[in-house]
Order: sequence, then structure tokens, then C-alpha cells
Amino acid sequence: MDGKSGSIMNVADAMTPRSAVVTAELPGTRDEALAHFQQGSFSSMPVVKHGDDGEEFRGLVSRNDLIERPDEDQLALLVREVPTISRGATIADLAELMLVEGTRRVPVVDGELEGIVTITDVIRAIADGAVETDATAGDVAARDLNTTYRGTPLAVAEREIHYAGDPYAVVLDDDGEMVGIITEVDVIEVAEVVEGEDATGDSIAGQDDDWRWEGIKAVGNRYLPTRNVEIPEGPTAEYMTADLVTVSARKSVQEVAQSMITHDIEQIPLVDGGDLAGIVRDVDLLKAVA
Repeated sequence: MDGKSGSIMNVADAMTPRSAVVTAELPGTRDEALAHFQQGSFSSMPVVKHGDDGEEFRGLVSRNDLIERPDEDQLALLVREVPTISRGATIADLAELMLVEGTRRVPVVDGELEGIVTITDVIRAIADGAVETDATAGDVAARDLNTTYRGTPLAVAEREIHYAGDPYAVVLDDDGEMVGIITEVDVIEVAEVVEGEDATGDSIAGQDDDWRWEGIKAVGNRYLPTRNVEIPEGPTAEYMTADLVTVSARKSVQEVAQSMITHDIEQIPLVDGGDLAGIVRDVDLLKAVA
């Protein structure tokens, strides 16, 4: 992308060292991994196995892996092989890898797990000026938006987020105006672990349901296909973030990165004359440096 400069910062300077990385261990169970996710705000974590030769890195397991495969209890069958990176690679190398592979967390492996580096680490490097770029928010913003209605049941909004393939949804009111944002992290923070039960919901959206939009006829006989994660039944408006940070197209990528770090957020709506015009996600900032 025009406007990018380069990076002299290495992965070793940005990564979280092994001593501070939360991991799941083999042999292990789905419920043990789920407990780790309930306690933290991360979306995936490394899986390791201890043997006679020390610790061996086996891959990653994600929240979605656990939610989408509720009947698989053995952690070993939920682990995914993932790309890794070395300590000496540059932040620009890391950004390119994340874009190509569509990943947000990359294990740092040099023979063994030495740490993990995340998209937040890249954003922090941009915010600090360690990775130079003169790109703007307008250069990198996504114009296609994932949205939901404020009255949509949270469990349905979670499914919308999942099938859209984005970790967020902009929440709209009756007039189509932006009133908040809901994220995967917001959902997992209020979900409850219930042993031995299925979380089910109404199968059909009735004509008088407040949340029903034109074209929404049915949502199936289960909002979330999992046996032990139950999502609250309330409307999305009860769980969304209403106090939104926004940016204009003229804001620099560095300023956007600074806002993300300051407010601990992963996406910022782009506004033009007060109207919603797009969204800048943390992954979009990678385009400015990769």
C-alpha cells in the first residue's frame, strides 16, 4: 500500500515471552480449555505437550473451535496447526504473515515455544512510532460493514457475527443509526458454562417480536450449537458498547492505532459528516506496514 515505510523492530521486541503465555496442555479436555478462555479476553491460545525432551509446541486452539465442535471433548482433536515466526523476523514480516494467513496470534517458535506475538503487539508498535507509515484511516478502512439490530437477541447476534466472519457487529437503531458495537469478547464475557445442557431458544421469529427484521423468518431450534456455553437471552443493546470512539478518514494510521491502544478496542467506526462510512479494524492497520 502507498504510504508504508518499513520496520526495524523485531518480533523479539514485541512478543509476550513464554513465561507469561497462557497455554493449554495435552492431554487435556475441551472444558479445561474453555475455562482458560472464560478467565481471559484472548481468542486463541497455544497448546503444548510435556515429554522427556521438554515442552513441545503442538498448535493453537480457539474459542470458535470449542463452540463449533461441542461434542468433541478431547483437546488433542481440537488443536490446529498454525504458522509460526522466529524472534528475528521484523514487525513488517509479521504483519504480512498475519494478513496472508488471516491470523491474529502467531506463536514464536525457535525449536520450542518462546512466546507469542499478537495483532495488538503490532498495533502498539504502530502507535509508538516503531513502525513508520503515512497512511490514513481512509486508506485502510473497510467499507463493507457487519451490522445487527439493537433488539436482536444476543445469541442471534453471536451467530450473525460468526457467519459474517468478523469479530464485531455495529449495532443500529430503528432508524438505521449507529448506537453501539458488540464484539465476540463481549459475548464470551457474559456467557455461562452449563454442564450437561444445551442452550436452546425460540425457533421462529414471530411477527410481533421487537427484534424481527424483514426477511428474518427463522433462526433454527438452537441459537448456539454447544452443550455447555449458554448465552443470555437479552437484546444486544444490553451488552453492547454504547460509548463509541470514532475516526475520520483524515486521521493517520498512527493516531488510529493510538486510539485502539488507549481505549483497548479492536475496531473503530469511520464517520463522514456524522454518518457511518466504514470501519477501521486492527487487521486493516496491518495493510499500512506489511
